[in-house]
Amino acid sequence: MGRKQRGRPVSGILVVNKPAGMTSNDTLQKAKYLFYAAKAGHTGSLDPLATGVLPICFGEATKFTQFLLDADKCYLSTFRFGATTTTADAEGEVLERHSAAALTEQQVVGAIEGFVGDIMQVPPMYSALKVDGVPLYKLARQGVEVERNARPVTIYSYRLLAFRPGEEAEADVEIRCSKGTYIRTLAEDLGAAVGCGAHVSKLHRSEAGCFSDQDSITLAELETLRENCLGEDLDYLLKPVDASVAHLMAVDLPESVAWYFRRGQPVTAPKAYREAQEGDIVRIFESGGQFLGVGEVLEDGRLAPKRLVVEPQGASPAAQA
Repeated sequence: MGRKQRGRPVSGILVVNKPAGMTSNDTLQKAKYLFYAAKAGHTGSLDPLATGVLPICFGEATKFTQFLLDADKCYLSTFRFGATTTTADAEGEVLERHSAAALTEQQVVGAIEGFVGDIMQVPPMYSALKVDGVPLYKLARQGVEVERNARPVTIYSYRLLAFRPGEEAEADVEIRCSKGTYIRTLAEDLGAAVGCGAHVSKLHRSEAGCFSDQDSITLAELETLRENCLGEDLDYLLKPVDASVAHLMAVDLPESVAWYFRRGQPVTAPKAYREAQEGDIVRIFESGGQFLGVGEVLEDGRLAPKRLVVEPQGASPAAQA
């Protein structure tokens, strides 16, 4: 016999404001425990030093985590000039020190301009990327450094919010970027560009896809709410299962057509045929408003199921007739 699954079958998205000092997985496990959820997954790791928006998907919402992993992000960060570290943030050991006393705000602004748009970025050794199945950070902890290929990322905007001069000058920045962008690498590269080195001293993710700080709740707030209630009493905090794909076109199917879509068969939908292009991903609803999943538009205009929400299976329309 298989091991009985612990927890209850709850589905939805919880937007947590991750605290500093915790890993993303520790944050996930804590939220899963508080909701007594059977299944959960997060949508993109934050460094332990970092705080901010960490969407956690429960149950059926885990089927759509890739859309949040692929989504654009926004970060607020403080870069400290004058020192480079092993991890490119304040948690690493200092590698080199150089005075940043001569650094000016104008120099920082000018250097930042070179990192806006489509750029190539080399991932840091202290990252979760894997080489031959081994995370880079594990190799780094063993003192092993391997060659990493530069990867394309897009920096949509990179703004200097404040500059504080000194031996260890600091810059507060706001960065809007594509998935896979390492803010620590941006700090290192900016430090190299101005000639005195730099690392991240603070990092906060303010947006992840359609979610922002305003949507989030802290673990401390969750624990307080949970003190005198059950996990299900917190369900009102969850976003709908389809919240992570709310930017996609919505298509309604009549019940008779939805029955076939639920069973993995491509179906015809006039709206998708008229308004969508081949390869587009769209949200699918039954006429009553029930979310069925997402589908891909085929060459002939039909919709093929791509990710389906599991619901109780009823009799076919023919059998019901």
